[in-house]
Amino acid sequence: MTYWINTVSADHVQRGVAGGFTQANHGKPHVLRRMAKDDWVVFYSPRTAFEHGEPLQAFTAIGRITDDAPYQAEVTPDFQPWRRNVMFLPCTTTPIRPLLERLQFITDPQRWGYKFRFGVFRIDEPDFLLIRSAMTQPLAA
Repeated sequence: MTYWINTVSADHVQRGVAGGFTQANHGKPHVLRRMAKDDWVVFYSPRTAFEHGEPLQAFTAIGRITDDAPYQAEVTPDFQPWRRNVMFLPCTTTPIRPLLERLQFITDPQRWGYKFRFGVFRIDEPDFLLIRSAMTQPLAA
């Protein structure tokens, strides 16, 4: 099993959660082919909306790959992105800053955002468990 982070604006994450899918790197299939059934994906959203959204810097969704291979969807005749089916967990949007010092994949806390510029990347299980725990804690009454 592999753990992934997919960097996606929050509005696009919401579309994926509603539709039960993920895309990566503007609909390209390459990274999606490396994912396997039962892999986990955490979604990090630097902004609320693609291009001109407000800064968010939070984990916005978490889910598990449920299919065996990527498939192509037709959004418009000119845009046919590759996707993977995902079963999303109930969770809350979780700011990254309180977790920065404890995340092993953040090697330089002064330049922590650099890693997310790659779009999709692997993380180790302890980082995944830390993020999942933060995102799925019961809400305070």
